[in-house]
Amino acid sequence: MKQTLREFRTLLRTASPLLVTLMVLSVVGMNLLANKSIDTGLTWLALDGGILFSWLAFLSMDVLTHCYGSKAANMVSVTALLLNLFMALIFFLGSRLPGVWGESFVDGSEGIINRALDNTFAGTWFIILGSSIAFLVSAFLNNFLNDAIGRLAKKKAGFGVFALRSYVSTFLAQFGDNLIFALLVSRTFFGWTMLQCFTCAFTGAVAELLCEVLFSPLGYRLSRRILAERREAVL
Repeated sequence: MKQTLREFRTLLRTASPLLVTLMVLSVVGMNLLANKSIDTGLTWLALDGGILFSWLAFLSMDVLTHCYGSKAANMVSVTALLLNLFMALIFFLGSRLPGVWGESFVDGSEGIINRALDNTFAGTWFIILGSSIAFLVSAFLNNFLNDAIGRLAKKKAGFGVFALRSYVSTFLAQFGDNLIFALLVSRTFFGWTMLQCFTCAFTGAVAELLCEVLFSPLGYRLSRRILAERREAVL
């Protein structure tokens, strides 16, 4: 335990502040925007606003694993989750403060809109619990797969290897994240069928993978910069 704490403190001192910040902000942001469903116009495609941040969380984990290893990425993932739960508590307390939201000033609907905004930021216990479990499992899965693929790859450097590690780990981990959440929350509390759970998990993973493909060159450039800085620090 003491060894793990020492490693954690060392990681916080040496890890890229920008990368850790992006990781924490993306986890907080995706859980807040997950309250809004996206009308895709397709009955078989279920997405929520969290997708705007989820790709960033997984890309950050991929860069962390690439530069510092899966154990370090797991530590940052747990830290981001704990900070997200702390922020959820702050949002809950904020929703209980007396007063009104600026957007609630609509004649005849002030009370309804104000309660809706309070409930959005306060969150629901089973959604917060389900999303936390799903994220923790998928984060560990993503980091393990990314690291394992990197160890098996014949070439250890280059965008191709980074992309292979990121795309495979992200798709499988995102599928797991979506499926776990669907089974724990959507099926239990909203009556989804197993087909709906698996369809949502698969289509969501594909959509999130496309975001990863689009932004992976930025992740690769960031990882190269971090590795170069670490080599300079050693010298």
